[in-house]
Amino acid sequence: MTNLMTHPIRILLTLALLALVFVAATCTAPAPPPTTQAQPQPQPLPQETATPMCAKTLNIAHRGARSLAPENTLAAARKGLALGADLWELDVALTTDGVPFVVHDDTLERTSNVKAVFPDRKPFTNYLFTLDEVRRLDFGSWFVATDPFKQIAAGNVSKAELESYKGEVAPTLREALAFTKDNNWRVNVEIKDLTGTPGDATVVEKVVALIDELGMADRVLISSFNHAYIQRVKQANPKIATGALVERADPDPVALLKRLNAQAYNPKVGQISPAEIGKVRDAGYDVYIWTVNDEATMKQLIAARASGIFTDFPQLLKPLAEGCK
Repeated sequence: MTNLMTHPIRILLTLALLALVFVAATCTAPAPPPTTQAQPQPQPLPQETATPMCAKTLNIAHRGARSLAPENTLAAARKGLALGADLWELDVALTTDGVPFVVHDDTLERTSNVKAVFPDRKPFTNYLFTLDEVRRLDFGSWFVATDPFKQIAAGNVSKAELESYKGEVAPTLREALAFTKDNNWRVNVEIKDLTGTPGDATVVEKVVALIDELGMADRVLISSFNHAYIQRVKQANPKIATGALVERADPDPVALLKRLNAQAYNPKVGQISPAEIGKVRDAGYDVYIWTVNDEATMKQLIAARASGIFTDFPQLLKPLAEGCK
């Protein structure tokens, strides 16, 4: 009797034991790894352009509103600001003691009374004068005497303004930048080509250092006909926008700007076609054209999507171009 019962009991016990082992194995099996989601990839930053805050054609007061005030002075800058220009353009050179100051010509003769004050210093070359000597000069009376744009004769400059221009000084770059910053304005600083002078080795770095000191990298466009200066600007501060000035049309403006790491192409009026303006703009660069003083050409350039127009008559361009701050 006992031997007959033992066999089926063993079978049942074996089956029960196998069931327990299966359940235990199921409970302790590792959970499948969680599904991982793809991490978002960082998007490339948009290319910085010379006018990142404006898609309209900018009204650029060339050397200030120099048809109504002596060029490259704070008087001309104030006039351009009052007329609603989007920014002003100035030229910078160095005194013999290394101070950046605002002047266009290579000599002081045309726009000051240097011949009367320093008659023995011919040819009155800029870099041979100290800042103290430059400060002794009158950079306003020549405008009153010559009426270079015939706006005095036309009655567009008041007697009070004419009187105030006498004795106007050439500002230092620091003063010009401070004026721009204080008025929440913008400026195109053209660095004059000082090749062959002592200032050639330091002018770019001094200009950039002043811009950095005043915290104005986002409010300044630096341009030059000396394209090596443009590259030096980028080495000193890559965040400052730059423009390549050209007297004659470059065969491939986009390639030029890529090579210089510049943001703007600045050709002389008549040296770029409307179609070429569109190509440069579509490639992500700005086109600033100098110097335009007639309404018909202004309208053509606005229609061609020029980024900005340098003009001695910002009062003429103002109604034609919707600028922006």
